[in-house]
Amino acid sequence: MRMPYSRTMTAASLFALIAATAGAEAKIYAVDKAHSEVGFQVRHLVSKVRGRFTDFSGQVEGDLAKPEGAKVEFTIKAASINTDNEKRDGHLRTPDFFDVEKFPEISFKSEKVVAKSKDEFEVHGPLTMHGVTKAVVLPVKLTGAGTGPRGGEMVGLEITTVLNRKDYGIVWNRVLDTGGAMLGDEVTVAINLEANEAKREAAAPAAGAKDAPQPVAK
Repeated sequence: MRMPYSRTMTAASLFALIAATAGAEAKIYAVDKAHSEVGFQVRHLVSKVRGRFTDFSGQVEGDLAKPEGAKVEFTIKAASINTDNEKRDGHLRTPDFFDVEKFPEISFKSEKVVAKSKDEFEVHGPLTMHGVTKAVVLPVKLTGAGTGPRGGEMVGLEITTVLNRKDYGIVWNRVLDTGGAMLGDEVTVAINLEANEAKREAAAPAAGAKDAPQPVAK
């Protein structure tokens, strides 16, 4: 029986349903960029500037009945930064900030997943940005799960965390004549992801199979 799409289905109910299905196994869920976003905000003078990255990819691999065994990978193209100001975005791509030619990607790869509640998890792993790698713990919330319009399983994930840009060697700032600095050090990161079940590549033909590649004569 097909499980209907539901934005309110909890992780517990989804996991129970999957666990009751014979042959439950690890699956791959690929991030749907068209329905996801990677945003941030940082203090500028007396207000905050918001921005986003528009080029990113990622996947979650695991058995939904055993979320603690999941593996998460996520990559952002640093040059895709967009704060709706062309001059500022150009500056953010320079060595003063992300130095995108030297460090083109921001990446995260999980090492451990810890369940904190039925739909909240801590995902541990190294985050690499601006050539610096730091161990982080990302709070991840399952915002919805079910079967998508095309039949495959889908999950919604939400991550909100705070990073100190100086921890990653992004230290540019400007001291004001009146005191203080132009930019804050802490950056609030807000990521919302929709990930859809991806089909694994077809297995290679077994040795000796009729359509297996034949050796080339020498």
